[in-house]
Amino acid sequence: QVQLVESGGGLVQAGGSLRLSCAASGLTYRTDTMGWFRQAPGKDREFVATADWSGRTAYADPVKGRFTISRDSTKNTVYLQMNSLKPEDTAVYYCAADYTSYVLTTATDYDYWGRGTQVTVSS
Repeated sequence: QVQLVESGGGLVQAGGSLRLSCAASGLTYRTDTMGWFRQAPGKDREFVATADWSGRTAYADPVKGRFTISRDSTKNTVYLQMNSLKPEDTAVYYCAADYTSYVLTTATDYDYWGRGTQVTVSS
């Protein structure tokens, strides 16, 4: 059974940084893709960043140059380093995973999801 557990959310002032972590267990195949999505109140869940098993990455335009996704295969963990945070980054951030060898940018492409971690950026 695949389980994803996010951590690292919190309250930060605009311009600050946070690093989110997602610990994965139960992923049994070598090729998998992990991603980050976010959902603000009253809005749809949106893609943030993704990294496949080989290290290929993709980012949503609003976070390019500010966020960095990385993976530590020894710890089965994916990270999202978020710098220069803005109030519009406020959302619940979700980790997702799927067995594939491609980067995935659509929520419906992912089979496994964490419960989310709240990120609040104050102005």
